[in-house]
Amino acid sequence: MKFFIDTANLEQIKEANELGVLDGVTTNPSLMAKEGIKGQEAILNHYVTICNLVNGPVSAEVISTDFNGMVKEGEKLAALHKNIVVKVPMIKDGVKAIKWFTQNNIKTNCTLVFSAAQALLAAKAGATMVSPFIGRVDDGNWDGIQLIEQIRLIYDNYGFNTEILAASIRTSLHIVRCAEAGADIATCPLPSI
Repeated sequence: MKFFIDTANLEQIKEANELGVLDGVTTNPSLMAKEGIKGQEAILNHYVTICNLVNGPVSAEVISTDFNGMVKEGEKLAALHKNIVVKVPMIKDGVKAIKWFTQNNIKTNCTLVFSAAQALLAAKAGATMVSPFIGRVDDGNWDGIQLIEQIRLIYDNYGFNTEILAASIRTSLHIVRCAEAGADIATCPLPSI
């Protein structure tokens, strides 16, 4: 299983990298703001800094919720560095954007996935990764680990190459359970590793 760190904090990214187990980073505008990084230019520069620290995928999230806006933002993000994976929300226009990005050789991470049906749509559109939010699924009194198991079964049944990136990880037990359930990647804050 690959380990990604879910942060925009450079010190935490460096620390996780020094452990020798870091495979990538997931981040978003909210995590950037938490670190005091605001404004488009500062955010874009921060993504490049992260990419230069990590030898692996760095998920950079679009803010737009319409197809044209997502494509425009995603192209700009993908052009920043070869490690960028464009993070796209699981909404109707997001699925369309994932298909467009796939046809244009831009890697994607479909985020905010809460069901196996959504994960199936993302894979059919060509998503590189799909991010089921297992902690939030658990919050809704359903089993996030069971969601990982369902997605794994569907992807294996139909030969999808989309990686399952377990997100909204809250404990080290979540990580172990995700590994047992067949997730390809777990992303979490440093204290959870």
